[in-house]
Amino acid sequence: MSTAEHQVDVAVIGAGPGGYHAAIRLGQLGKKVICIDRDEIGGVCLNWGCIPTKALLHVGEVIRHIERAGSLGLKVPKAEIERETVAKFKSDVVNANVGGVKTLFKANGVEFLAGEATLRSANEIAVKTKDGGSAKVTAKYVVIATGSAPVDVKAWPRDGETIINSDDAVGLARIPKKLLVIGGGVIGLEFATVYARLGAEVLVVEMMPQIITGTDAEIGKTLGRILKKQGIEIMLNTKVGALEKRGNAVRATIDGEETGGPSTSLRAGSDDARDFDMVLVAVGRRPVTDKLGLDAAGLATDERGFIATDRQQRTKVSNIFAIGDVTGAPLLAHRAMKQGVVAAEVINGDKSAAFDPVAVPNCIYTDPEVATVGLSEEEAKAGGYEVRIGKFPLTASGRARTMNETEGLIKLVGDAKSDLLLGMHIVAPQAESLIGEGVMALEMGATLEDIGLSVHPHPTLTEGIMDASEAAHGKAIHILNPKPKPPVPAKV
Repeated sequence: MSTAEHQVDVAVIGAGPGGYHAAIRLGQLGKKVICIDRDEIGGVCLNWGCIPTKALLHVGEVIRHIERAGSLGLKVPKAEIERETVAKFKSDVVNANVGGVKTLFKANGVEFLAGEATLRSANEIAVKTKDGGSAKVTAKYVVIATGSAPVDVKAWPRDGETIINSDDAVGLARIPKKLLVIGGGVIGLEFATVYARLGAEVLVVEMMPQIITGTDAEIGKTLGRILKKQGIEIMLNTKVGALEKRGNAVRATIDGEETGGPSTSLRAGSDDARDFDMVLVAVGRRPVTDKLGLDAAGLATDERGFIATDRQQRTKVSNIFAIGDVTGAPLLAHRAMKQGVVAAEVINGDKSAAFDPVAVPNCIYTDPEVATVGLSEEEAKAGGYEVRIGKFPLTASGRARTMNETEGLIKLVGDAKSDLLLGMHIVAPQAESLIGEGVMALEMGATLEDIGLSVHPHPTLTEGIMDASEAAHGKAIHILNPKPKPPVPAKV
């Protein structure tokens, strides 16, 4: 079989959010571009991550509304889950999104090549195509956008059926009666929410002292309390030891110090063996850079596998750019998207283009959702700020009451000296949309007073942000204002 040859202006390796944004923007700018991916257009985000998980989470949200309909005066039969139909809904959503990107590729002159790409030099790429053939791509510029993959733990060997990762979990091959989730981060908690809503008894084990480590501690505790009320058991400061497969089940050894949830037999400092139908390993993701042939192009990664770039996404090899998860934390699709556009515009000659946001938002699609941007209270204090905190609980929100959704918190972190907003943290329905105000406020250099003086629509959840900013100054109307702290007497 002969080797197909492609000569292009730009080769984009990876068709995930960062890659397809870069490719489409390059096409818009008139560049001849080819996008290479070993799997599907859309990458992890569209096929196994962001989009399918949110489709499944929406199903879970509808189930919860049905379960609580009685409190609104509605008699609704208990939801009967047809796993195959739910899986089809998820797949239809995925296919629609992937199809949309394919259409945009065609409309903008982007060629897609399915195969495994390996760099042979800074300008040449060898591709083992999916159909068993090969291709040679010669490009003036290369954009590396190969993303990340779930971390595999040797002690817990994945089989895709009883010991699974996030890629397997989104397939919804079956709904276990008892599910162990190892890892209390974003991925673990989102799938815990999905499977709990679909009827599984879920235990989340986290080795750190709080879930969603790195998030504002109060926000993590607030979400933890809500999830426990929903029946999701959470163990903190807890490790999972051996996983022993027993037929179609798994026995897990759990070493715990702190427990929480509806029921548990585990005592502090003790080992406990428990049986589960399925174990989800969600302990993080790693950059996919190991098979790229970076050495041949004059590149290397750091000890964690990430590729260093400057603000224009350029690597140390001047014609090679890197974007998205391969460039380090935070591993977020929207970060990759912006970086992809920046790389495309720099390649087109825009010397002013750069990726330099004041803050990158992060959203966790549990139920309720969590959304954060900027500094947490702990980070602000560690950074030397004298903090000013404004909080507004959803129990005081008129709109939240009309929605029968009063569990949650809006928290603002400000600089007590300048009054500048430093961070916004939300646990609430629609938190992923509410956080947009915090992103804009941080980018525009808004103060807490600016937010409080801005007229917010009533009744909405967004006015809770205004209420939180007013509370920071002791001017809140809908909650009792915290008593001012007495001045610290001067030392004699």
